[in-house]
Amino acid sequence: APSFRSDMTVELVKHSASDTDVLWAARVSTAGEQSLDELNKDPERSKGLINFLMRDRHGSPFEHNSMTFFISAPLFVFREFHRHRVGWSYNEESGRYRQLQPVFYVPDASRKLVQQGRPGKYEFVPGTEEQHELTSRSMADVYRKAYETYEEMLAAGVAREVARAVLPVGLYSSMYATCNARSLMHFLGLRTQHEQAKVPSFPQREIEMVGELMEEQWAKLMPLTHAAFNANGRVAP
Repeated sequence: APSFRSDMTVELVKHSASDTDVLWAARVSTAGEQSLDELNKDPERSKGLINFLMRDRHGSPFEHNSMTFFISAPLFVFREFHRHRVGWSYNEESGRYRQLQPVFYVPDASRKLVQQGRPGKYEFVPGTEEQHELTSRSMADVYRKAYETYEEMLAAGVAREVARAVLPVGLYSSMYATCNARSLMHFLGLRTQHEQAKVPSFPQREIEMVGELMEEQWAKLMPLTHAAFNANGRVAP
């Protein structure tokens, strides 16, 4: 039977990322082979350099690291996610090679439902209890019927890659996404709202939820870089 959820899954499964990575990458330009001495130094002593690089947008030193996340989210989130191509690698679950599982997105009561204003200058406000009830009920009904049809087609021998066409974009999928700190900062600058951001962003809430969980993990790995990102307006260098 179909199941419904409103949360997102983000797990950091592999990483090679620290603030020290930024320091030796930056200092090779002036110190050459002596920059190797930075590999084991305390980055706290050089947080001013990290802030300088962020402030003046010297971006390449922030690329010498790697983070791989396992992400489970609705298909419509991944379609937005995959617009981020520079500095990212993806491998997603395939509906051609396995039967897709009946897990679907239904927003919870905290999801603002009503859009006000014109494109580029709009806001979302909470919906009424009736609107939330209608949304939850309608989504669940459509999901059940769609998955029932999908299973019927598979049982009749229709290929998975054809039968999957009846499934809605609220279906959960899973993927691995690998990035570096610079590409992640660019993603966060566009896909999250934050009081310290110089440039306003209007992300869809569901992809913002993924971004918030990724940022939480990254901030633990590279706290000085994360702090400099916030202090300089959350603009990727």
